[in-house]
Amino acid sequence: MSRIADRFARLRAAGDKGLIPFIVAGDPDLATTRAVMDALAAAAADVIELGVPFSDPLADGAVNEAAYARALQQGVTVARVLDLVRAFRGEHDTPVALMTYCNPIIQYGWDRFARDAAQAGVDGAIVTDLPPEEAGDWEAAARAAPLDTIFLLAPTSTPERVRLVAERATGFIYCVSRTGVTGVRETLPADLPAMVERIRALTDKPLAVGFGISSPEQVRAVWRVADAAVVGSLLVRTIADCGRQNGVPQRVGALLSQLRG
Repeated sequence: MSRIADRFARLRAAGDKGLIPFIVAGDPDLATTRAVMDALAAAAADVIELGVPFSDPLADGAVNEAAYARALQQGVTVARVLDLVRAFRGEHDTPVALMTYCNPIIQYGWDRFARDAAQAGVDGAIVTDLPPEEAGDWEAAARAAPLDTIFLLAPTSTPERVRLVAERATGFIYCVSRTGVTGVRETLPADLPAMVERIRALTDKPLAVGFGISSPEQVRAVWRVADAAVVGSLLVRTIADCGRQNGVPQRVGALLSQLRG
């Protein structure tokens, strides 16, 4: 059982729900990212979702896109992200999932990426622009590593796509709460419960809801229908507002605790 699967199994056994923070590796620099990861682990993050910088993050809104650009300006590469996870794994057992796009993995090599990521202590990966119908090579590499393959479902996903993801996803299924890109939102879509219920009818795998979750009230609303809430843009914006000031990790850790309520 992977660290991610074990974490969700423990949450279910305790009748609890999960909170998954997302941050961008290398924004504003790798040293700060490492300190923020330490703070998130201390604040009881259930899985840390770590964005691999990429120049064309199609699924991300302006906040995350700017963070990716800042990280690239710092010379952050896939190899340096894996080194970051390796150092974190030496001190923490909090599961880590990379969120990335096809291009960085293709450049690195599917098999090499999966192998090196697993050896560094990564537990799973979300390849945002890779549909499950075209993921055969990636799945084979990830299974051999091993890494969890976390696929996305959206409000527009067809029943056939839901069944396919339910069959092939491991770790958890990432449910995109709305059409469009990431970003802080004041409200959750009214049809979110129905969407999650539609997916739940076809699988008992853990469901995590992301895109637009940015307040304790929204986290609790997600917890009423799903197994975990993913919070990203709010944390990324907080890091951007702080820049390289002292106290960034403490502020982000406190924000995660506040979101957990």
